Amino acid sequence: MILQALNDYYERKFSHQSKNSGADVSIAPRGFESKEIPFVIVLDESGKLVQIDDTRGGDGKKKQARVFLLPQGAKKSVNVAANLLWGNAEYVLGLADQKKLADNRSKGTEARYRSRLDEMHRAFVDLIREKLAAVADDAGIAAVLAFLRNVDFPRLSCEPAWLEIETANPNLTFRLASDRSDVPVCARPAVVDVLRESASKSLSEVVTPGAGFCLVRGVADRIERLHPAIKGVWGAQTSGANIVSFNLDAFNSYGKEQSYNAPVGEHAAFAYTTALNHLLRKGSPQRLQVGDASTVFWAADASRFADDFAAMFGTRAGDDNDPDRDAQAVGRLLRATQTGVYLEDDSDARFCVLGLAPNAARISVRFWQIGPVKDFALNIARHFRDIEIARPTYESGYLPLWRLLSSVALQGKSDNVPPDLAGDTMRAILAGLVYPDMLLQAAVRRCRVEREVGYPRAAIIKASINRLIRHRQFHARELDMSLDKSNTDPGYRLGRLFAALERIQAKAQPNINTTIRDRYYGAASSSPASVFPVLLRLKNHHLSKIEQTALAIWYEKLLGEIVDGIGDFPPQLSLREQGLFAIGYYHQQQDFFKGSKEESGSTSSRNDGGQ
Repeated sequence: MILQALNDYYERKFSHQSKNSGADVSIAPRGFESKEIPFVIVLDESGKLVQIDDTRGGDGKKKQARVFLLPQGAKKSVNVAANLLWGNAEYVLGLADQKKLADNRSKGTEARYRSRLDEMHRAFVDLIREKLAAVADDAGIAAVLAFLRNVDFPRLSCEPAWLEIETANPNLTFRLASDRSDVPVCARPAVVDVLRESASKSLSEVVTPGAGFCLVRGVADRIERLHPAIKGVWGAQTSGANIVSFNLDAFNSYGKEQSYNAPVGEHAAFAYTTALNHLLRKGSPQRLQVGDASTVFWAADASRFADDFAAMFGTRAGDDNDPDRDAQAVGRLLRATQTGVYLEDDSDARFCVLGLAPNAARISVRFWQIGPVKDFALNIARHFRDIEIARPTYESGYLPLWRLLSSVALQGKSDNVPPDLAGDTMRAILAGLVYPDMLLQAAVRRCRVEREVGYPRAAIIKASINRLIRHRQFHARELDMSLDKSNTDPGYRLGRLFAALERIQAKAQPNINTTIRDRYYGAASSSPASVFPVLLRLKNHHLSKIEQTALAIWYEKLLGEIVDGIGDFPPQLSLREQGLFAIGYYHQQQDFFKGSKEESGSTSSRNDGGQ
């Protein structure tokens, strides 16, 4: 299903690109791939070096190289495998990689490395002569071959980029000085025609070895033994990894080895990997990071939903997302789904979301969702409504996913979010399921450990409990956005009681260093019977210190109202009850910060502030 959806996306994207002359060419045609090339060797028509172009841009050490459309690279292995008209400095120039050279010298294998280096460079030159023999008289090809016949290293060493090429072994390609800067030799019309003709001929050939039935496209095709690598998955190997691969005998079935075990034709293998690499590329507007999962999304049918999808979820802290645009996207979603649809013109269009995570040399699928846009829109809108809760005035009403997850992680860092938690949470949002139990556990645990119920954690706890009630049909009322005085659940009432006792202490001793929250929150939220009798005796001392008699009386009435119906303090609270405790505490706090008429009428609240 995933490979089929990616194959269909490639076909639709490439078809649109081909029909629109002004469209981008970011999706590569068969036989080509998009690749970053940091340095381009510029030649005149006689093959002499003009200069070396540095295509990288940006500030700082991490400059980004320009992306070119190049002939598809060979699947790298232990054998020598050259690419056509591009490759690293070892292949293109026969230049030794300094790190490899030093390593081989230390092992006493320098001669063997230099012999392999000659073989690599020879393979690069031979591939050009073999593949492009029919257009050897093209000015670009002729110039490259003339340059390679006798590489002028003294002239190359005069170029500013040479030192970096010697040390870093980067990818290189060629360009004629008379051509535009965005047209390397491998993109000249003569070369492109040869490669397209070769790709077309390959599709029409009936090849006995490796021929079979492609499970993705449902047609006969030559089966791809090794699929092209997927690059851009955060945490995976930088050289690329695979979704489909078999490298142990245990994975073989009925004598089928490697990828013949799950037959995917050459056409489909190229299409799905090219589409996925396109979605994962740097700067892609169709990817976001969810925990350790590199998440990509696309419309299986024409739809504008993808434009707002990334804005709804945001990415990671520190990204350049416009918070106003993010909030506007969520606002449009919430307003539109009141009528049951997101976009009237494409609400039935299918939408795909795929989360990929690193797994040694492979890529694992963390989550996969496909369905109509209207279903995604309704489920996402439900998520944002579920996490709505009373908030401080300085907070916006938009909580991106990264902030929710960071709030339950150690030290509030996104990197500390458990991998499974991020993926399971995203799946629950997209499918409208119960949030993972681990999310509620993590939120309650961080509240207890850090003795603080902040806005994001309160939103998580409220949403998690409400979904548990809704989906598992607990006999309980759902939590409101703000203080609910009619909620008689013991956990909720105990949370309110703790907030009220903390408020009384703050009024009695405004400059105290250690509050009852600092000392007792963890125990009060898990084992109330051991803490609250002590706190209630202590509050009498605090009330006696409040100078305004009317205020002290009002607090006494408030405590009586809260305690009414609790009965005996329970010895233990379950996880859900601890969550209710946190929400009761948070709601009562926010009500205090908002300022009740009774409390405001009894004393000045100039020292109070939101949390």
